[in-house]
Amino acid sequence: MGNRWSNWYPPAALVILSMFSLTALLLIVVGNHNVTLPPDNKYGLVFDAGSSHTSLFVYQWPMDKENNTGVVSQTFSCHVNGSGISSYAKNPPQAGASLKECLDAAMTVIPPERQQETPAYLGATAGMRLLRMENESASKQVLEEVGKTIKQYPVSFRGAQIISGEDEGAYGWITINYLLDSFTKYSAKDREWIHPTSTNILGALDLGGASTQISFVPAGKITDPNEAAHFRLYGFDYTIYTHSYLCYGQNQALQHLTRIIINSSSSDRVDHPCYPEGYISSFTTASVYSSPCAKQSMPPPASKNFTLVGTGNATLCRETFKSIFNFSKNCKYNDSCGFNGVYQPKVNGKFLAFSAYYYTFNFLNLTETQPLATVEDTIKTFCARKWDELKSSYSSEKEDHLKNYCASANYILTILLDGYGFRTDTWNNIAFRMRAANSEIGWTLGYMLNLTNMIPAEAPRQLRGHEEGVWAASIFFIAAVLAICIALLVMYLLR
Repeated sequence: MGNRWSNWYPPAALVILSMFSLTALLLIVVGNHNVTLPPDNKYGLVFDAGSSHTSLFVYQWPMDKENNTGVVSQTFSCHVNGSGISSYAKNPPQAGASLKECLDAAMTVIPPERQQETPAYLGATAGMRLLRMENESASKQVLEEVGKTIKQYPVSFRGAQIISGEDEGAYGWITINYLLDSFTKYSAKDREWIHPTSTNILGALDLGGASTQISFVPAGKITDPNEAAHFRLYGFDYTIYTHSYLCYGQNQALQHLTRIIINSSSSDRVDHPCYPEGYISSFTTASVYSSPCAKQSMPPPASKNFTLVGTGNATLCRETFKSIFNFSKNCKYNDSCGFNGVYQPKVNGKFLAFSAYYYTFNFLNLTETQPLATVEDTIKTFCARKWDELKSSYSSEKEDHLKNYCASANYILTILLDGYGFRTDTWNNIAFRMRAANSEIGWTLGYMLNLTNMIPAEAPRQLRGHEEGVWAASIFFIAAVLAICIALLVMYLLR
């Protein structure tokens, strides 16, 4: 009897081994299919060369794209030391040298194997537009020098150019709506990308140092096609109204105001309603008439020194600001104009105000939604504070900034209410923000996002593989086979 069982072990082991092996093999063959590996990222590098400063942003997006538009996110930012590149008109090589510190930092963020293919752009805005108006040769030299510097790095340099104000406004509009998921969002429930309703599209309000932009989707048709921009993003078409006002940025507006004040006075000592009471500053005529924007102002008085004396009068400050605009009713578009006779449909929907809008209102704690009357009262109260008191209360704030907050706040009220046509009942449609979805708001992300349409989509890499559950089952069966075989062999040897 024992010999019969002993003789049975080897054949039985072979049968069992064959059954388990066949089962494991079937699982492996049947379960074999394509498995998508996590996509690699591509990178893009954009310099925002503004009128008062330059910033560098690095963006990344996966190689597999949604409806031919890359899902772009900010991965790095760096603020260049010094003022805007237009300030280097008399020393163009220094404009390029100023970028090196941020470029060095960016190279530590972009993987070495991706650097050669990383597109790099520099977009210059209103400061360089003004320099081009004043000295086209100097503006070209500045752009050439910044281009030379960027070419020294292992990136795919695509050019340094002065972008139009309309492009600046439109790309800012794209940035806002992209970051706030107005174009598309991922539905975890449906496991797919969905397109939100058009009511979620926001308008954009950008206030820089030399220009200001407004962009939004109007309620009706855009009458003037020159003020329209067209985009196709995530498989959908968009037409927006966008306009840029050169010389109406915050810094240029303050200079314009000063020119009006000194031209309306016969004295060398002039009261300035927008500066705090107790603030006194001396300046020369040339310092406020050096900008090309001054050509549209009254002729300058004889070259001499002036002294500005702050009076802290918010009401007079705001009224004086109105004089830098042309609010004439002579509009050839059936009274559908913003200011200076420029066509503008009635503001429609919700807006996001950023850049100088945000910085000023953030300092005054006015970024939270509140009634217009409350905002106006807060600004009046701040403007009434004396200069010594302000310096004591905000000792860490730069005095050049501190003295201008009253003026900037009143300028913002003037351009939004009298210029663009917001009213008491639509004021709360404006939100003041500078960041969204961990990215800074500005035109550069929209610029990069739009440019991804020109970068060929790449299919996700694939390998022959198996689902995790199939592999686990296969391993279990193979392990079981080995265990049984070992057990049978031990029993056979110990018989």
